[in-house]
Amino acid sequence: MSPLVVAIPPSTRLSDRQFYDLCQANPDLKIERTAEGDLLFIPPTGGETGNRNAKLISRFVVWSEETQQGEVFDSSTGFKLPNGADRSPDVAWVRRDRWEALPPEAREKFPPIAPDFVLELMSPSDGLAIAQAKMREYIDNGVRLGWLINRSARQVEIYRPEQPVEILTSPVTLTGEAVLPGFTLTLGAVWW
Repeated sequence: MSPLVVAIPPSTRLSDRQFYDLCQANPDLKIERTAEGDLLFIPPTGGETGNRNAKLISRFVVWSEETQQGEVFDSSTGFKLPNGADRSPDVAWVRRDRWEALPPEAREKFPPIAPDFVLELMSPSDGLAIAQAKMREYIDNGVRLGWLINRSARQVEIYRPEQPVEILTSPVTLTGEAVLPGFTLTLGAVWW
């Protein structure tokens, strides 16, 4: 199921504080905001996607704790992108020096920073074009590496700034390149 899009006219756009308060008042809803100010109500994932996402994020957390190079965030974290959008990738990672440069009050709400890395794990009901547009938005706003994992097609799309999208079919592993130094993700748990 695609997100429910609620168009907000310019005269009634929510401030950052109002949007944050709306999200806090509705903790059971996953709400994102486009750069144009429209609200996206995103349905929860199914059990298979949720299980795979939990396994994916656990691998990032273990690597991050071992290397102490940055911080990992789950899909309930909203990031305020430079274009004004508020997005919640399934997995995000921010380099430690960039994270610590944010004042504590900015870290407490929706951090005004583009993560260094994002991962989106598509659910069977997700639209590919919508997911691809979201990945391009991340890269256009400063994300340095992004992985879009499409389980049904057994493909991974790799997004990098100023490069064409690289599409891998049934890869066994992915490396974090220079963005996630020393990180390797084995995809067996994703494809089964």
